[in-house]
Amino acid sequence: MNVDVANLPMVAPRPGRKAFINIENVVATGTLHQNIDLNSIVRACPGVEYRPEQFPGLVYRLKKPKATTLIFTSGKMVCTGAKSERQARKAVMKVVDELNRMGIVILGKPEIQVQNIVASAGLGGHIDLEKVTYSLKRTMYEPEQFPGLIYRMDDPKAVILIFASGKLVCTGAKKEGEVHRAVAKLQETLEEKILITY
Repeated sequence: MNVDVANLPMVAPRPGRKAFINIENVVATGTLHQNIDLNSIVRACPGVEYRPEQFPGLVYRLKKPKATTLIFTSGKMVCTGAKSERQARKAVMKVVDELNRMGIVILGKPEIQVQNIVASAGLGGHIDLEKVTYSLKRTMYEPEQFPGLIYRMDDPKAVILIFASGKLVCTGAKKEGEVHRAVAKLQETLEEKILITY
């Protein structure tokens, strides 16, 4: 049975309870150590998008896993839309396998690196953003321009948008574990400094 986590009701965590976290997008790069003839991909696979006068990359969409990979003549690839590190790696490998099947010879395996993970999270409490501005270093809060507070965390390295509703958007992490650590660390800090009410 598949459960759509995004549509589950958010249960308010009590102090010490885990936050709700959803990975929304994983951006990964793949490096093929060779040049690629993008026109030969267009001829072999009519479903791709390639308009070099508008954008130098070829757009290659996968249905499973649902992800989009940009391929450049330099052999660089950028995969977006995956919902996990594993899915991003799988998508890049699938594109390489499909290119090989079409007769576009790819030598060796691509070097794959996760560049950014975007996640949404919810702490289930109300956060006093004014007080957070004074209590945490490296914050930016201009409510007349944007309703969220921007918090730059050093360890793990991540940027977290914090909203008064207890909702968060975490970006900049390169591992899923770092996302979970950043959210847990923030929640702990907010509870310690009494900046969140459940």
